Parts: sequence; structure tokens; C-alpha cells
Amino acid sequence: MYLTRRGWTVVALTVVLAVLAVVFARPLVLLGAALVGAWLLTQQYRFTRDLEHTVKSLSVVQSPARTTLQTGDEVPVTLAVTRGSDTELTLEITAGLPVAATVSEPVSVILGPDTEETSQTQTITWPVAGRHMFNAATVTATDGLFRERVTAGSTPMITVEPPTSGTIHVGEGGDRLAASYGSHNAGRAGSGIELAELREYVPGDMGTEIDWKATARHATPYVREYEAETDRRTLLVVDHRAALATGPRANTKLEMLRGVAVAIAGAARRLNDPLGLITVGDDGITNHLELASPAVNYGSVRRRLLALEPTAATDASPTTAVSGRTDSEAADNPSDSRSLSTTSNAGASHAPFLQRHTTPSDIQRVLSDLEGADDAFTRTLRPFYADRQVYRERIAEAPLYEAIQRGVTSAQGSLWTVICTDDSQPAELRETVALANRGGNEVMVLLAPSVLYEPGGLADIEQAYDRYVAFEEFRRELARMDGVTALEVGPADRLSAVLEAGRSRGGRA
Repeated sequence: MYLTRRGWTVVALTVVLAVLAVVFARPLVLLGAALVGAWLLTQQYRFTRDLEHTVKSLSVVQSPARTTLQTGDEVPVTLAVTRGSDTELTLEITAGLPVAATVSEPVSVILGPDTEETSQTQTITWPVAGRHMFNAATVTATDGLFRERVTAGSTPMITVEPPTSGTIHVGEGGDRLAASYGSHNAGRAGSGIELAELREYVPGDMGTEIDWKATARHATPYVREYEAETDRRTLLVVDHRAALATGPRANTKLEMLRGVAVAIAGAARRLNDPLGLITVGDDGITNHLELASPAVNYGSVRRRLLALEPTAATDASPTTAVSGRTDSEAADNPSDSRSLSTTSNAGASHAPFLQRHTTPSDIQRVLSDLEGADDAFTRTLRPFYADRQVYRERIAEAPLYEAIQRGVTSAQGSLWTVICTDDSQPAELRETVALANRGGNEVMVLLAPSVLYEPGGLADIEQAYDRYVAFEEFRRELARMDGVTALEVGPADRLSAVLEAGRSRGGRA
């Protein structure tokens, strides 16, 4: 509780009267000051009592027109207030909109002493996917002398679905993926519901497999085979570190990747594939749901995906994308079109390797050869690769690598790992994908190109195209690994603008 301006005026008058009474020795003036002070205390007691009765009888309802919507939808929200007791208080009620809501001005109403009920409806935009809960409405009560704020009312929950597939581009080199996310088939015939082929009967086929209608048509026995039903154990690994906050509010890297991850989880539910989830923040793993049937896990996976927010970075070291790397990353990045072409006359046996465009796997293979050699060339290079173990330890401590290490270790048997991340840590991502790919496991990398999300990324459209080409080289490097599919995920309109710039100058990603 605190005084209004009018209340402070009364307090100041009381103090002045008391001072004058003391200075001029006027008992009557002092008595007047005491009476004013007593009146003020009485008003305070009355305000407290009225406020208590008002809050108990006040009904505040915040009601959105829909509780499930898509990002960018505009939904009316109504704030309705009913006073249940007669008091002299004036009430100002402001709706407790979630932070994710976008509104031109607060949704609020004023309830005068003579007004029993009022309401206001205002259209709210919801640009950020997730589950957003309203806060209780703020009620500011005043009688002219005192003012107090309390909270009251309902707190509904809004579920904002991620961007639809129409606004998200998922594909390779600008070509949109034709198949739906997460779809798969068994690759072999057996019992199931999807027809694989109709073929002639051969000795050994079961009589129950004969298609009698086809046999009657062809006058020879035919067997109908079906696609075998299989479970693909799907592990979603979703990166929500600080770098994933890049982009317009409704179309950040995390928003786009979240949309695809939710779609893949939905496909796993339709196909009854076991589903698991690991989410990764700047300090490590933030969620870990072990693989289980979609009937058990899907709801939890979906809720946790929708609740993800980018974490705050805690590492002061610079992290840069493929197109804007630190020196240490640049030396390890295949997206750099400059190959290691400068060689010494020493070590001529290694010149063919150094004179062509190299990849990290090439480098590591040659370094392994060098570790066992003891010629002059090897001794010259040894200081440059002596810290390989330090590099490996640093990668092993990286959050995404740690998440894959834990997820793959805890999951027994074959696994389909879907890694949702961006291109800001290429060295870590290479090692992470290689780890997930061990043992013949299939891996899908959903990669958000930084150039398509940065606020000023398209200001220089030709430079943006060059950066996209560098990203595409990195994506193709990942895709060349056996059992690995690497796809770009980005806003379709921005990618179209970049590709159009490339076509206009005769380039090709």
C-alpha cells in the first residue's frame, strides 16, 4: 500500500501544522494536526477493509478466443471484470498477457465505484511457438488517498504451434525435400499392410499368401507380398543454445528447427516408432527422455519441444558460423574454398594430398600416418599436431557432443538420430555426427544456415550468396558420410532471394 499524490498532500499538511504548533506554541493548531492525522489513519483502515472485501468478491476472467493456434495468428483476447461488493474504490485491471504475446497497447479496463461490470476485447498476435501461460491480471485499487496493487483472475494456457511446412524450407542445396519428415519403409517384404508386390507362386510359399483373385485372373497361382512392419528407433537431439535465438522473433533458428522436430515426432507416432528426446543448452543437457513407445513418450516430447527457449551463453569464447569463423575454426572448416596448396619441398610424398581440396577426414588420416614416422618432414610438423589430444578433449566436453555420447550410449541397438542445430560450431558438429554414426547408425542433420537468419544477412545479397555457397559445401561434407543425411532448414522466402541472386550472376550452390 502506498499514498497517492493527494495522500501525500494530506501528510504534508499534517506535518506543517505540527511544526507551526510547536514553533508558535499553539496547542489548537497541534490539535488540528492530530485530528488530520487521525482522519488519515481512519481512511487507511477503511481502504484496507474495502480492498479486502473487493478482492474477495471480484471476478476477473481472461479468455482467448482459441487456446491452440499457429505462429503469427491474431486471436482476440477478452478481459471481463465483475465487482461483487459495493465499495468506493476505483479499480484498474490490466490483463496478464504472456511475454510472447505482441500487442500495441495493454489490455485494461477501469471499474468505477458505480460500475458493477465491464469488459474489453483486443486482438493479440502470437509470433513465438510454445506453451504460454497468462499471468494473473493486475488490479490497482485506489480511493484517492491510498493505492494498492494485487493480482487476481484466471490464468489460461495458450499453445502456439510452430511454423507450418509451407513457410519452412527443408532440403538440399535449395531443393525442397519431396518426402514428408520422418517417413520410412522397411526395405524388405514380409507381413504388414502396405502392398510390396504381386508375384508368381514358387515352391515354399505359404498357401495363406496366395492371392486367389489374381490367381483366377492369370490362371496360375500368384502370391501377394506386403511391406514388413518395422520400428525405427528415433532419437531427437535438439540444440537450443544461445546461437539458436538468431533471427526474427517468429522465425528464429530454434523456431524453424522446432517445427521440423515436432513434425518428425508426429511421424514417429503415426508409424509407432520408439521415440526419445535430448535437448541441449549452453551448460549441457536440459532434457533427456529415454526411448519409449510413442504412446508413452509423444506427449512429453511435444510439450518439451514447445517449451524450449534459447539458453543464455556462459562461455565467453567466440563462436562463429561457417561464414564468419575464428582462426581456429577456419583451419578446420571445409567450407573455406582455399585448400592447403602451399607446400614445402620437404615431404614430397605428401604433396598430392596438400595440393588438392582437403577434408578433415583427409587431414586426420595423414596425421595418423605422421605420428608413426620419424623423418625430417615429420619432425618439422610435429609441433603443429602435438595438441591433437587437447582438441579431442575439448570436443568431448562440448554440449552437443556430450548429448550424443550419452544418448547413443544409453540406447541399445540400431538408432536413427536426428540432430537439430545450426552451423555456428562446425568442428563440434563434425565430431558429433561421426560419433552418432558409429556402428552403422543412421543420422539426419537438420542444419540452420546462419546467413538466412541474421537480421542484416541479406543486406548485401551477393555476399549472402557466397556465404550460402560456403554453408552448402559444409552441408555436403556431412552428407558424404555413409548413413548420414544433411538437410538445410530455413525460411523459404529468404532462401529464394539468395538463390535468385546466385542465378542472376550465373552461380550455382
